[in-house]
Amino acid sequence: MEATATEVKNKFGKFSDIARSEPVIVEKTGRKTIVLIAFEEYERLTQIEDAYWAEKAARAEADGYVGSEESMAFISGKHA
Repeated sequence: MEATATEVKNKFGKFSDIARSEPVIVEKTGRKTIVLIAFEEYERLTQIEDAYWAEKAARAEADGYVGSEESMAFISGKHA
């Protein structure tokens, strides 16, 4: 569903109810600017993103990435 920012402002309750079951794309001055989504969907997306970055970090570590602290110690000559 799509709505203008003015419509959402004037009928926020209606659009927040709709956003519980489907995203509401909000346009301002003819541009799509934000999306209203249910909090549960936000949490689900956040968990997916967290899992993605955790996997990327685990792969980097497995591939030998040593991290910023170790890198800075090496650069500064304080490595073992």
